[in-house]
Amino acid sequence: MGSDENRLRKKWQDYSGNNAAAAELDFFKTFEILFEGSEYKIRSKPKDFDKIYVDVELDKNDLKEIYTPKEAITKHGVIPDFAIENINTNKTIYIEVKRQDGWVDGKKRSDGRGNAHERCCKYFTPGLQKILRKQSNLDNNTFPFWIVFLGDITRDPCRVREITCWFSGSTANYFFWRDTKNKIPLINHFLEKIKPMLT
Repeated sequence: MGSDENRLRKKWQDYSGNNAAAAELDFFKTFEILFEGSEYKIRSKPKDFDKIYVDVELDKNDLKEIYTPKEAITKHGVIPDFAIENINTNKTIYIEVKRQDGWVDGKKRSDGRGNAHERCCKYFTPGLQKILRKQSNLDNNTFPFWIVFLGDITRDPCRVREITCWFSGSTANYFFWRDTKNKIPLINHFLEKIKPMLT
């Protein structure tokens, strides 16, 4: 483990030890604290892609058959929940945090309904991959996103299997944050799996 990782890990341990009684920190606050004084920064609701669909060219036949509003469409895109950037390397990873109900002990299988996990699959599409990779400055072998799942979905036997199948071979790009009061597994995942993509 490099000295940079040790420094970030020690910083978090010091903070969490001194603030054990503080209210639960959310995802953003966790990384904002972790990154203080480092080459990393976290942004909330990055607008890097909020207009990416505006100029998508359509076939003439499609244009004839779709509704064309009188007012111009000026905003139509994707806004991830967060972006983590290494300001020294100019590399960025985009993050979605997905909370969803699930089928767990004491609940019915139908409680596992919902499609938050399915909506994150847009990040696997060739067109969006190309756009995100260009902006993120990550290599073509790296997915430019990280999906963090919270809530009962992280223990649902059906949803966990679906997500594991979809991300097969790319375990770095998703994380089941089962105990959100415990930030250490989340930070360890970042340090071990995400940080190397950004260096």
